[in-house]
Amino acid sequence: MSKADRDGAASSVPMSPAPPKIQPVRMGPEAATFVPSGCRDCRNREPLDIGITMAFQPIVQASTRSIHGYEALVRGVGQEPAGVVLGKVTQENVYSFDQTCRVLAIDLASRLGLSGMLSINFLPNAVYRPETCIRATLEAAEQSGFPTERLMFEVTESERIVDSAHLKSIFAEYKRRGFTVAIDDFGAGYSGLNLLAEFQPDVIKLDMALTRGFDGDKVRRAIVGGILSVCADLSIRVVAEGIETRAEYEALTGEGVDYFQGYYFARPGFEHLPEVDENVW
Repeated sequence: MSKADRDGAASSVPMSPAPPKIQPVRMGPEAATFVPSGCRDCRNREPLDIGITMAFQPIVQASTRSIHGYEALVRGVGQEPAGVVLGKVTQENVYSFDQTCRVLAIDLASRLGLSGMLSINFLPNAVYRPETCIRATLEAAEQSGFPTERLMFEVTESERIVDSAHLKSIFAEYKRRGFTVAIDDFGAGYSGLNLLAEFQPDVIKLDMALTRGFDGDKVRRAIVGGILSVCADLSIRVVAEGIETRAEYEALTGEGVDYFQGYYFARPGFEHLPEVDENVW
């Protein structure tokens, strides 16, 4: 499931051309894009009273000066922010919401010609049985012709995990399927390094609370340096999120971070894939 991205400074990226018109998805039984399979709980679908679509924000790689992929971020069809959409999610419709976000992100990314990684947020508490709940995702990828090895699933570290053993089983199943798995907003939430001790993802995404003002903050430098050392030992790739200034980017690059995301590179593009200006490097 896509998280609510935050406000920030203006991007240095020029305006993109007008994006192609995308048909939105409305969360109701009459307009469903997939039919859930698997357990009875998965088939109990409560509609969400808002149309949803996606914005996309690039994840860049400094060493190659290129776009590594895009994160899909949920939006209302009237460009309502993620917080408005997420405010409509309840225990009754969370499975339908989570599944529709996955399917829609894959479908839009394919139609927009995304050639790199596609990162999709998900709610672990909406996954009843990983081996059956993943079917709609696999079917969407197959129908869209989107390679599953280019899918990355993020779980936010700032969300309270009800059952860590369940999350560990989800990660294991997703890795078995060849997906990349990530912990998002690392350093902002409930568990921090305890979460990392339980299961080791392929990627962690450093929260903006750790990267904001990194260039002039020796405390953040010390904390991030420790995290980077642990990740290097565990062969975990690191993405620095929330980058808004060149100074933050250069300081983190100097510490060995290679992957970045934030308004400094590009704001999320509503139903299109923003480019990154070459001057950011």
